[in-house]
Amino acid sequence: MPDLRSKNWIVAKGVMFALISAISGTLILLQWPSWRQAGLIALLVWASCRFYYFLFYVLEKYVDPTMRYAGILDLISGMRARRKASASASSQTAQGPLPGF
Repeated sequence: MPDLRSKNWIVAKGVMFALISAISGTLILLQWPSWRQAGLIALLVWASCRFYYFLFYVLEKYVDPTMRYAGILDLISGMRARRKASASASSQTAQGPLPGF
């Protein structure tokens, strides 16, 4: 799927996410109305936003500028590929340039 480039559709997508979040939180509070539930929902939203910020801003800007990903699944596959490449590089280093020597 190609990247979303239309500014109007990007804004519409953001509004839809906000509506989904607001409706979901409202429905949870209507089913189990309590201050504790409201606080837990607020904490969940805050922590999720901070985790998303960490994954897609902090890792790229402060840890490794080459870490640019389109989404969480892309991030996971990229991290697996990096781990696999790192493991194979370290096993080749341990064996020396020529196997058996």
